[in-house]
Amino acid sequence: MLLCNCLPSAVLFLSCCLPTLISNVVAFNSDDVNQSSQKFGQTEAQNQIILDVGEIVFVIQSQSNSFHKKRAEDLKENILKQAAVSSKKLPEVLLIDELEPSQSAWTIFPAIPYFADSYGRNSSWIFFCEEETTINLSKLLMTLQKFQKSKNWFLGKALHDEESTIIHHYAFTENPSVFKYPDFAAGWALSMPLVKRLYDVLRRDPPSSDFTIDLKHEIALYIWKKLDGQELTHVKQFCSSTSSKAAECATTFNSGLPVCGSPVQKEDIFVAIKTCKKFHKDRIPVVKKTWERQAVHYEYYSDYADNTIPTTDLRIPNVERGHCGKTFAILERFMKLYFERTTWLIIVDDDTLISLPRLQKLLSCYNPHEAVFLGERYGYGLQAGGYNYITGGGGMVFSREAVRKFMNSKCQCYSNDAPDDMVLGMCFSSLGITPTHSPLFHQARPADYAKDYLAHQIPVSFHKHWNIDPIKVYYKWLAQDEEKQQHRQRNMKHEL
Repeated sequence: MLLCNCLPSAVLFLSCCLPTLISNVVAFNSDDVNQSSQKFGQTEAQNQIILDVGEIVFVIQSQSNSFHKKRAEDLKENILKQAAVSSKKLPEVLLIDELEPSQSAWTIFPAIPYFADSYGRNSSWIFFCEEETTINLSKLLMTLQKFQKSKNWFLGKALHDEESTIIHHYAFTENPSVFKYPDFAAGWALSMPLVKRLYDVLRRDPPSSDFTIDLKHEIALYIWKKLDGQELTHVKQFCSSTSSKAAECATTFNSGLPVCGSPVQKEDIFVAIKTCKKFHKDRIPVVKKTWERQAVHYEYYSDYADNTIPTTDLRIPNVERGHCGKTFAILERFMKLYFERTTWLIIVDDDTLISLPRLQKLLSCYNPHEAVFLGERYGYGLQAGGYNYITGGGGMVFSREAVRKFMNSKCQCYSNDAPDDMVLGMCFSSLGITPTHSPLFHQARPADYAKDYLAHQIPVSFHKHWNIDPIKVYYKWLAQDEEKQQHRQRNMKHEL
């Protein structure tokens, strides 16, 4: 297999090299987003036009993995059952993983031409949702009728950043909270006139970035920049969690951790921790004080053998970034020593914070006899036939079958410092194995994500110790209740 010799290094490349243009953009004038919905008071009811459910095209952000496919199909069936009660014309319900191009349709932009050409005449709205989104169809119809369908509308539950963040390329550094983007969990909608306009703009001026990192922010930013400052309109009826106001919600989101039976036994998971000599003294102690005790089978892989930890020297020189050589050596060692003993492999960095008990519950939903490659999905070069990959910092999870197929492929690093997660993504793509995305894995710190976005999650991992107390972050976001209690007791004894 031929690998590109100039493959960039994912997020590090973006944060260092991306022009700072967007941080200097003059922020648009915006009142509170709740007022934004009220500002445009013209409703369909005022125009005596009733919206029919058949005018809505539903697009479910589905995945090809069997667990996710079943959930998406269940949601599709539920939508159609609700529609059958009130209308003879059933809506179109599309699963995004079944659209072309299959590698990139999940990023939405490549599917816009299809939406415009296929549904531009007879449909009024494209409504996007996650497989976990719960939809009350009658309330959704009433909500969409508030917005004149002949106009350009970009609707959703508004999120905003508290501070500029690497995952958004430090956009709007002066005032990050001024820019609003949709919480996909609550669902979001584009009116058909806006879809057609977006199609025209995309043909002339496609997205310029090679990377897809945080799709919800990138879609909102593109629409705002390319469509004359078209803002997201906050819709309070799009809800991302069940609350006391659920009675008025057209959508809600199941925020519980997916559990499909008994958690995977911790003896069935092997944890590989990548480190190097210079981090033995500061990062490894954090792992040992937080999540190491949750693992049964684990090893620290380094460029130096330190018996006090202990570490395993893989005889791969340490490099500043990429670590492809080290990761491939870990996969080879797993095949030789642990393949028959464990069902799952997870590779993490020494500054990854993770909850293995939550991972055990999550993995109960996946079949280890399938080739599963799981974590937080990024995309590279998807506008030009690129590939998806699981970003390494949040943890890369492999089923035993995925490791077997990968090692039999003879895929290789083109250099020790090539970006391991991207090379793995390219290799799995060549094997026809699609990475499975879970938003519960995080490449960055909690502070890098919108508060309302994290509010409806039970996270599995975070990454980076930069400008935080990683132990405090672990016990706030990832620790089990009994761990938190023990931690508090230890702190009280220390204070005494």
